[in-house]
Amino acid sequence: MNISPEAFGALFDGFQREAFRLEGLDDYTGSSSVDNLRAYLAGEQKPDDYNSAWLAQVKRNTDAGRRMYRVHVLSRPLSPYLRYELDWGYRTNQTAGEEFFILDVTNGSNPLAGVLDFWMFDDSSIVSMAYGEGGSFRGADQESDLEQWQRWRDVAMAHAEPFTDWWERYGKT
Repeated sequence: MNISPEAFGALFDGFQREAFRLEGLDDYTGSSSVDNLRAYLAGEQKPDDYNSAWLAQVKRNTDAGRRMYRVHVLSRPLSPYLRYELDWGYRTNQTAGEEFFILDVTNGSNPLAGVLDFWMFDDSSIVSMAYGEGGSFRGADQESDLEQWQRWRDVAMAHAEPFTDWWERYGKT
């Protein structure tokens, strides 16, 4: 069932314990700031207000004791977009308390092949996310079959490692 942008946004204010995200694309350019990506790829400094609205959202939640975390399934070498997302995005968002994990499938199979990107709120609300060409966001659907989505989250966490450990090994390669 399609979920409106307003209803989807309200989930980020209404969850009580945790919000989990699974990401699986190499490119979300169509859903992000092209100017920031261009600046990153040109070697420019990150703007002082980079991602400020999301940082404020995360900080409100984590300061209230609510966990926000995600797993990104990826393989190396990183796409230019992924290098930008991990370097500017993840490293910045960590300062507000968001947690990141990497499931690197470079040298193995992907245990989540075919699973859509999704957010899970409090083990009860699941929103799958559809993307088009170039990572453009196409919409979101409220999902059922809670147990299946929980299993996918658990598989992701079981196979992932903390972003900071992964970044230490591969971030500058």
